[in-house]
Amino acid sequence: MTDYEAVIGLETHIQLNTLTKIFCACKADSWNAAPNTNICPVCSGLPGVLPVLNEKAVEKAMLLAAAMHAQIQSLSFFDRKNYFYPDLPKGYQISMYEAPLATGGYLDLPLPQNEARRVRIAKLHLEEDAGKTKNAGGKRLIDFNRCGVPLVEMVTSPDLRSAEEAAQYLTRLRQLLRWLGVSEADMEKGHLRCDANVSIRPRGAAYLNPKTEIKNVNSIDAVREAVQKEIERQAREMEAGHTIESWTLEWDEDSGKLKKMRSKETEADYRYFHEPDLLPLHISEEWKKSILTALPELPLERRQRFVTQYGLPEYDADILTAERSLSDYYEQTVKAYGGDPKKVSNWLMNDVLRMLNEKGMTADQLRLLPAHLAEIIRLIDEGVINNATGKSLLEKVQASGETPAAIVAREGLAKVSDDAAIRSICQEVIAENPAEVENYRNGKATLMGWFVGQVMRKMRGKADPNLARAILEELLAQ
Repeated sequence: MTDYEAVIGLETHIQLNTLTKIFCACKADSWNAAPNTNICPVCSGLPGVLPVLNEKAVEKAMLLAAAMHAQIQSLSFFDRKNYFYPDLPKGYQISMYEAPLATGGYLDLPLPQNEARRVRIAKLHLEEDAGKTKNAGGKRLIDFNRCGVPLVEMVTSPDLRSAEEAAQYLTRLRQLLRWLGVSEADMEKGHLRCDANVSIRPRGAAYLNPKTEIKNVNSIDAVREAVQKEIERQAREMEAGHTIESWTLEWDEDSGKLKKMRSKETEADYRYFHEPDLLPLHISEEWKKSILTALPELPLERRQRFVTQYGLPEYDADILTAERSLSDYYEQTVKAYGGDPKKVSNWLMNDVLRMLNEKGMTADQLRLLPAHLAEIIRLIDEGVINNATGKSLLEKVQASGETPAAIVAREGLAKVSDDAAIRSICQEVIAENPAEVENYRNGKATLMGWFVGQVMRKMRGKADPNLARAILEELLAQ
């Protein structure tokens, strides 16, 4: 069998998180709204109305373009993309074609073995969303609420080489969108939508074969599965001597199968022309500079800096830069603590992340501030409290907002290191458990952990565990 490689490009539609739609004053977020209630004459396409461009949508799109290393154009145009579909009330979509907002750009995709795949951006432009169609009970139902929601369409070059790379690209893109604060990027809610263009060719070949387009893919896992199945299908067709036809395919998530929708449109089918109701979009250098001052350090750059500056393993750096507020929380804690950055990383990944997941919160919503976490780690380092008490303090600080030191003082949580006090409790535990003592003395050394646990329980977790172990070993050896 011929060794084939996949050639994949992704078309992503990103819903910008503006308050209003791109050309009217209707709310952009209609997720919980009743169908066809968040519409006006502009977004529902009534005759005689005029669109007015949302400045915030342009600014968010500019920020994303800069983060993708694209060149923001000083002059761009909106165009009418003509096609007829039930959820497109005007019969055309206002988009950009000849002169998009930005050109070029790329996203570097980390791969295993310290490799990277540069995924180039062929086109990045603004457009309005269409409505939503669904079939129910033999009827086609239309909801126009989404009409006019601001989108950035971003099309990659065919640079991806596997279904897994396609999934990783979407993961990194979603991370970037949330990092910048330009989109919620929730695929379930349609904030981030993806169409995949897939073809195959013999490995090492430089030409491109006909491609198919996969639509209606609503999660990153679904993209991975749908693309992999299409790669396998095309390989079977090629081996059988068949020609790959340029079909548009629909992914049915319930059945896990691809279905033919129609033959793929060409750009000529859309009959583009400049939108006569909108002026050209001029972006001055002053405007662009004022927006790009808000461009933060990007997640992949921060990930690499965490490895080099703090000596973190790549695994730690990847987790800590998955979300911007967590990344900021980590750096603020390291600065407040002044000690081993890896120790701070361990606390965040093992304990703080668990708390965030349980509470459904982000790091910037915690009452447990970076200074509080740094104080807890220092109290353990200084021997004031033990590790178990430190972990319990996380929830207590989160609940009350008090400093760790204040809680330790009020509740008497300081570690007991007094030999006589711990010795007395150790003697009690030994006296109360003769069977375990006999088993230990007969060679079951693993019981030592159990004995230490009993001492800690009696002393409400405040005993110095190392001193307790040493005293128990001494007494049990007698």
